Amino acid sequence: MSNTLVQYILLRTDLLKELGWSIGAVVAQACHASTAVLHLNKDDEYTVKYLNDMDNMHKVVLEVPDEGALIKVAAKLKENSIAHKLWIEQPENIPTCLAIKPYPKDEVKKYVGKFKLLKLQMSSTD
Repeated sequence: MSNTLVQYILLRTDLLKELGWSIGAVVAQACHASTAVLHLNKDDEYTVKYLNDMDNMHKVVLEVPDEGALIKVAAKLKENSIAHKLWIEQPENIPTCLAIKPYPKDEVKKYVGKFKLLKLQMSSTD
């Protein structure tokens, strides 16, 4: 069993592929969600420990195909009392990203294990 504290971030890939968002705009969504969930859980034991060892933080960024998949994960996390932040970009009101607060890897991997690591394709003109 792994006691490593990890923060999982799930990002919609359709924002890039179908909706034409820039890589920078998509990365910003992950930053927003991560910052928000850390702030919302700033007094949590795992979050405090995670932030106190800042040079050894572990984040895993995973890709989800679309809004429906992101909402489904958010519902499953809520159902199982897993603290997270579903980032909804304004003013568009679009769910873009989800960040889970830091947990021991073994406590949360089962909720996100089916998703692949995010791979961004950059063109030679980027």
